[in-house]
Amino acid sequence: MLSIVIPTYNEEEGIDQVLGEIKGVMAKLKEKSEIIVVDDGSQDRTAEIAKKHKVKLIRNPYNRGYGFSIKRGIKESKGDWILITDADGTYPVKDIPRLLEYTGEYDMVVGARTGKNVKIPLMRRPAKFMLGRVANYLTGVKIPDLNSGFRVFRKDIALRFFNLFPYGFSFTTTITMACLSNEYLVKYVPIDYHRRKGKSSMKRREFINFNILMLRMIMYFKPLKIFMPSAAVLFIIGIVLLLWDLIIRFNVTELSVMIILVSFLVGFLGLIADLVVKKTSE
Repeated sequence: MLSIVIPTYNEEEGIDQVLGEIKGVMAKLKEKSEIIVVDDGSQDRTAEIAKKHKVKLIRNPYNRGYGFSIKRGIKESKGDWILITDADGTYPVKDIPRLLEYTGEYDMVVGARTGKNVKIPLMRRPAKFMLGRVANYLTGVKIPDLNSGFRVFRKDIALRFFNLFPYGFSFTTTITMACLSNEYLVKYVPIDYHRRKGKSSMKRREFINFNILMLRMIMYFKPLKIFMPSAAVLFIIGIVLLLWDLIIRFNVTELSVMIILVSFLVGFLGLIADLVVKKTSE
């Protein structure tokens, strides 16, 4: 069974069309499914419109965040597979069958916004590029779209990493890195991305939260990716200072020795952290 989870917040301009299209697509597929709309404290007619479509409606008493709403929808879902999308009309829900084609081979299928018609706001592109480079470094995989909100994944995978998922917009980023860092199979399907209907609820502080999330994810899954480069840089600095002391000053100072010792300490801490991560993931 497929559970379609749609987090919403003040989406009265787009939700009617999106729900209509989803119901039409699922009717053609004739696959057992449920549609769960999680209204995150909307102050417009979002919930009222959703009710008319006779979907399962969950209402948060006040705004808790995108990730919180998806997590709540997953908790209430009955399906073995979860498909998430937005209610603002940006994602082409007609491509749901294209994503479902690969669920037999992959653990998660992502609609990558790399199609011919992609309308990502210009202000978001630098941040998206930077976050993508960090994620590529962490996972060792080239990720076409790190935080696409149009994807289908196994429910048991989401439950495994449930406590890691943040309440904000970083849910998609977290599950992407969690899957790729733990050898789950991920498929990227190119899709278009349209201009949203209504005003975006994305806040500027989310960029800072993204960076904090990246650091936390690296520490949780691949601590050596931080510790070893840091240890190497410190070691090189220490050696350079030591050679400077010997060649120029003809004396060894405490600073160069301390930096070299700290580099070894950081390296050992990285090895310990890596062992802990591998032990806890067994």
